[in-house]
Parts: sequence; structure tokens; C-alpha cells
Amino acid sequence: MSTGDKIKGAAEELVGKTKQAVGRATDNERLEVEGHADEIKGETRQETAKASERVRGAAEQTKGKIKNAVGDLIDDPQMEAEGKAEDLKGNARRASNQ
Repeated sequence: MSTGDKIKGAAEELVGKTKQAVGRATDNERLEVEGHADEIKGETRQETAKASERVRGAAEQTKGKIKNAVGDLIDDPQMEAEGKAEDLKGNARRASNQ
């Protein structure tokens, strides 16, 4: 899942809301129900993409923490810095997908 999936989900959600509004305005129950289904599908796609990104962020954080600890253990400041950067990157990815 990716940013593309989030965008696709947002588009599906918007199409669904539009169908619902048109269905209500034209008294077309079938179109309204289709719109509701599309909206839910879009919301689900977006949430799935966000969850995937949160998992990816957690993995980056873990990798960063390990790299930081190993760098500290072998007295390698470069490795420590890279590990800290990876940890921060993972933290940012998780935070931006809440």
C-alpha cells in the first residue's frame, strides 16, 4: 500500500459521496446505496494504506534502534547517526499515518 492507494481511496470516497447525493436528489435508492458502498470502499482502502505505512514505520524504527545500538557498541558514530536517522524516519512515517 502506498500514497497512491490513499489517493485512490480518497477518490472512491468522493465518488461515493457524490453518488449518494445524486441518488437522494433524484430519489434513486439504488444509486444512493451504490454511493454508500463506494464511500466505505474508499475509506477502507485509505485505512489499509495507513496501517501498512504504520507497520513500515515501526520496522524502520526498530532497524534504526538496532543500528544505533550496534554503532554505540562498536564505537562507530556514523552508524549511530544513521540508526538515529532511520529511527526518526520511522517515527515520522508512523505519526503521519495516524
